[in-house]
Amino acid sequence: MTPPPPPPPAGQRRGLADADAELALHWDRWQRRRASASRDHLIVHYSPLVKFVAGRVGAGLPSSVDGGDLVSYGVFGLIDALERFDPTHGVRFETFAAPRIRGAVYDGLRQLDWVPRSVRSKARRIESAIAGFEHDEGRAPADAELAERLGIDVDELAAWLSAVAATTVGPLDRAVAAGAEPVSVDRDGERTPSAGVEEDELRAAVRSGIGDLSDRERFVLALYYDEGLTLAEIGDVLGVTESRVSQIHTRAVLSLRARLRSRDLL
Repeated sequence: MTPPPPPPPAGQRRGLADADAELALHWDRWQRRRASASRDHLIVHYSPLVKFVAGRVGAGLPSSVDGGDLVSYGVFGLIDALERFDPTHGVRFETFAAPRIRGAVYDGLRQLDWVPRSVRSKARRIESAIAGFEHDEGRAPADAELAERLGIDVDELAAWLSAVAATTVGPLDRAVAAGAEPVSVDRDGERTPSAGVEEDELRAAVRSGIGDLSDRERFVLALYYDEGLTLAEIGDVLGVTESRVSQIHTRAVLSLRARLRSRDLL
């Protein structure tokens, strides 16, 4: 049996305790007095979380998309999380903030409108083909069946999915990634009824749609969104290339989008 690691030196323990105490002090000042200096301290403290989330969203995007821009968008999500966070709900701030940071990055990407029109067209055609096949056959299509529906071969379908892979950002991805994220609130921190109903319906539809995906697609979504693995790490788990994992993830997202569009939820 491997012995437990030795405890950190006394000086290091004191340093960690001092850092925790300073963070708690700034949280208290921010929560009670909205002290701007404490807010700035918290923004700096949690900036590595912004860089991590922005890095995950940016992985695989074209080089023309500046990673620094993604981080800048994410900071707005962090600030929003600081404004809305209520520690009495018993949720860790990092858990509360990550979906909002991710959502702010997605919002920034959509404003850039960097996706080529041809790629948007391919995504819409794949979604339409999936929806049509499921309507006719009552089940999801295999790759060969989807390719046949599109009038292309399986290799070209893989190329389409790879092209679309870097563009699957939007409301659906936020819903998948958010999980049990609290619904929209107004300026006073109160849940807005219309937004709440819409988001509840969207989440319920996403959960239902995920249940209809293949085992491999569900596994990839779980590892990516729940476990936080990168596409390369998921590839190691499945014994396939990172590119193949990206295609599986993209197809799963497009399948979910097709189902939600058929219900006028997107």
